[in-house]
Amino acid sequence: MASLLSNPYIATTAYYAVTGLAMILFLTVFELVTRYNVMEEIKNGNLAVAMATGGKIFGVANVFRFSIEHHDSIGRSLIWGSFGFLLLLISYFIFEFMTPSFRVDEEIARDNRAVGLIAMVISIGFSYVIGASLSL
Repeated sequence: MASLLSNPYIATTAYYAVTGLAMILFLTVFELVTRYNVMEEIKNGNLAVAMATGGKIFGVANVFRFSIEHHDSIGRSLIWGSFGFLLLLISYFIFEFMTPSFRVDEEIARDNRAVGLIAMVISIGFSYVIGASLSL
């Protein structure tokens, strides 16, 4: 397997496939923890949901970018990327906890773009912190 991954085309394809499958899994988990149907809301033009979801996609991809860059195998990259995803998920719950005056999910479902933007920036911002720590 290592000899196959020495070919940059095969390695890129392998990392792309593994990260793509992980992304599908992780977005499914995010879908399960939100109180709204992400795809239905996006279909209906809910920009707040699109921003929050886009931030999650960027965040997960960014964590995997750091994980791939700093680990020598697909398996280790997947393990560290999964750990980074778990930390991103925790940051989502912390955001909900830190806003006791309103429910983040309800505001995003109502297309409150200010809350959607903050959710997006939290996902992106923490992905950089998490990613940088994966390289230690």
